[in-house]
Amino acid sequence: MKLSTIVITFLIIATVYAGAYIEYFQGRSEADDVRLEWQTGEETNLQKFIIERKTPQSSFMEIATISPKGSNSFYTFTDQNAYKTNDIIFVYRLKIVDNNGQVTYSHETTVSHSISTVKRTWGSIKAMFR
Repeated sequence: MKLSTIVITFLIIATVYAGAYIEYFQGRSEADDVRLEWQTGEETNLQKFIIERKTPQSSFMEIATISPKGSNSFYTFTDQNAYKTNDIIFVYRLKIVDNNGQVTYSHETTVSHSISTVKRTWGSIKAMFR
């Protein structure tokens, strides 16, 4: 009887975009804000990340631009403007731009966001005086 050797290999699969390998991209509701996190593998010829947000009823809009830090970097962004509505679903993605102008988009991450009543009321009061 012959014994077989089983080899198990674990791979971290990164997705290749214009100028960057994205290890992961995720978001979560955190207190009154939404926190986005992503990590890159290799970054080559990368100009910038643009964070885009939408709701199920709207189109994507740019909310922030993040400069690259270099390969194998961890990024975070806190969306402090997400408090203006309550119990809503936000969809985020990264617009990845390289130095040649090539643009690609990351996968989308969905965040179900819930905020405190105090912050929601304050946001409504501020909106009345704009």
